[in-house]
Amino acid sequence: MPAQATPIDPQLQEWLAAGRYFEHAGHRSFYRDDGDGPPLLCLHGYPTASWDWHRVWPLLHGHYRLVAPDLLGFGFSDKPRDHAYSIADQATRVERLLVKLGLHEVHLLAHDYGDTVAQELMTRHQTRLQSGEAGVRLLTVTLLNGGLFPETHRARPIQTLLRSPLAPVLLRLFNARALGRNMRAIFGADTPPDAAELARFWALINYNGGRAIMGRLLHYIGERRRSRERWVGALVDAPMPLRLVAGMDDPVSGAHMVERYRQLVPQPDVVELPGIGHYPQWEAAERVAVAVIGFAR
Repeated sequence: MPAQATPIDPQLQEWLAAGRYFEHAGHRSFYRDDGDGPPLLCLHGYPTASWDWHRVWPLLHGHYRLVAPDLLGFGFSDKPRDHAYSIADQATRVERLLVKLGLHEVHLLAHDYGDTVAQELMTRHQTRLQSGEAGVRLLTVTLLNGGLFPETHRARPIQTLLRSPLAPVLLRLFNARALGRNMRAIFGADTPPDAAELARFWALINYNGGRAIMGRLLHYIGERRRSRERWVGALVDAPMPLRLVAGMDDPVSGAHMVERYRQLVPQPDVVELPGIGHYPQWEAAERVAVAVIGFAR
């Protein structure tokens, strides 16, 4: 088993033991593949991992075959220090996993960083429809809070610092207490993560030395600006049913992002979650499950 800087508790051990690994381009990625029914691909956010879905997992398990990878650089996957970590590369790795599993049509559920990967997958889907090319097709897409529009994304101060020349110094000082302070700030006031969950988030970041690449993983913020036309276009011109489920109290991508979504996306299908912050799948698992099951059919 790969070495990790922080011990993982029994719940994370159980999650790890229930998963598998696949390899692409010389790097291994962890993933969970459980349940029966239509396949539902679940893409997590920054800086955590597929563990983000653990509260909603049992609620969706009886309805779908759930496939949830740890994207490269996250969770239990490899974390090479010299890798570019582009969104295009992450999307390609996801497609390779689906092909390996024999899945050519999937429903998609995404959050945060995973939203951006989802937007790239949506763009590829549209291109394939136009060209008749074979490849992974998306039956429905459900998006949770994330930076869907660069102009509405309110990066946290820690994210700005981790993308600056100060990142190497900051990362040496960054610890579990700092992570907890930053994570609590983006959850709803009445739905904060407890100490045990914060410890799991920290363990997942540290696994395979991941703290060292936290700044490198944030390159996607710049990619969002450079690829705005491509990725916002994927939402505006989506040929598949598209739903947004949003925690409205999220300071990063909450009510202000939902307002922009309603302005740009034709006939917007939005499920608003008042009082919920950036992690609705953790803070309001039952409401998210109802929204997904009622849509991704």
